[in-house]
Amino acid sequence: MAERARGVKPDGRTEVTEDSDDARRVKGRVKWFDPVKGFGFVVADGGGPDILLHANVLRNFGQSSVADDAEIELDVQNTDRGIQAVAVHVIRPSENVLESGLSDFADLDPEAIRSAPLEPARVKWFDKGKGFGFANTFGSDVDVFVHIEVLRRSGLADLQPGEALAIRTIDGKRGRMATEVCGWERAIKDSD
Repeated sequence: MAERARGVKPDGRTEVTEDSDDARRVKGRVKWFDPVKGFGFVVADGGGPDILLHANVLRNFGQSSVADDAEIELDVQNTDRGIQAVAVHVIRPSENVLESGLSDFADLDPEAIRSAPLEPARVKWFDKGKGFGFANTFGSDVDVFVHIEVLRRSGLADLQPGEALAIRTIDGKRGRMATEVCGWERAIKDSD
């Protein structure tokens, strides 16, 4: 008899299955992820069936969303309901997104953008349909403009009000602007 293993159901509950394989590392691309529904799917580079990515597994990585077509490295496990992600290790934005330009950054020195420090922040509001929102950095009441393209470049798809972030900011054409956004937990992990 196979060893008992745990998987994550689409509703977020853990399930124990008798015929699950041990977790294995897989590289792939995000097919789609809907933070409102709380799940999405990944397509493995090696092919095979879609891999369920639950919001709880993504949150354990330190993000509340992930952009479509982002490269992802995760541990997966076979369950009674198919292959499911059990841990996320790496998320890289799609190369197609990285090549797209934002006119707001056109006249700025790319090195100045990259060298800006990561600052703790909270999302004030973000409207994916409008393509922008605002955050506030810790200790400042100045709004920081967050554009959807910056999220996509950072491998994210959406933000929730009150969500803790780490952001790089610059003074741009619209005032204070985010140039990079990542989940607070992820920023802490990356700095260790």
